[in-house]
Amino acid sequence: MKVLVFGSRGQVGWELERALQPVGEVVALDRVALDLTDVLRVRQAVLDQRPRWVINAAAYTQVDQAEDDEATARRINAEAVEAIATACTKVGATLVHYSTDYVFSGVKDGAYAEGDRPQPLSAYGRTKLQGEDAVRNAGCAHAIVRTSWVFSARGRNFLRTILRLATDREELRIVEDQLGAPTSARFIADATVAMLWKAQTVPELAARLAAGEVVNVCSSGTTSWFGFAQYAIAQAALPRKPALTPIPTSAYPTRAVRPRNSVLSLERLRAIWGIEAPPWQVAADLVLRELGLTADP
Repeated sequence: MKVLVFGSRGQVGWELERALQPVGEVVALDRVALDLTDVLRVRQAVLDQRPRWVINAAAYTQVDQAEDDEATARRINAEAVEAIATACTKVGATLVHYSTDYVFSGVKDGAYAEGDRPQPLSAYGRTKLQGEDAVRNAGCAHAIVRTSWVFSARGRNFLRTILRLATDREELRIVEDQLGAPTSARFIADATVAMLWKAQTVPELAARLAAGEVVNVCSSGTTSWFGFAQYAIAQAALPRKPALTPIPTSAYPTRAVRPRNSVLSLERLRAIWGIEAPPWQVAADLVLRELGLTADP
């Protein structure tokens, strides 16, 4: 079975290459091999490879920069996705496309379920929602996987930034009134492969993909950016540790508006797909161990 992966150098894409090895032939494309703003080449890549599965882990993720360059964000997050999805329809491939908690406004009390109405607050969120719509409209078998607060031992992410800043600052001021679930790229990749295997063997799950599925995949539990930073620094074996000060969002203005509540419901992942999400603390521990920053003997 051939699997085509877009965005193989990203956090999730890198983990997918590892997790997909037992599945079959993996063709992994990164931004060097394929410019995602060239939507004709993106479409042709699917037509040339004719894979059984396509996993799109590529995205424009510079949230604040997207406010000033929404056209490029739309090109990658929506137009390239449309090209992938329409090509999947043509060759009969099933598409897994990653989306984000940023499609929601964050004003809901409680966790967002897959059927809740999206209402993005930022250019990034708008373009990601446009990508979701493009997948649905293309008519291919698909799963739209929404996740949140992705981190790993590589790439640019909140955890690595906090650990780097902790080495040279006396104090870190961290936002405490935005809530979500920090999610490791490894869990996202492993859950994706588990869904792939299950869809191959369970007709009811294959039917869900054929009709078009949306499923939240993130860690269990909830914390704030401050809580995430506090836990990571407490657990990490660092030569020195800064003081941490919680601050409101208003004290840390950014170009893009972030949702205050990014918590995603995991009921569908658990009840329908039979996948249990680890607590975010466990995911953080594993990445700290991978970075060599645990106090384990």
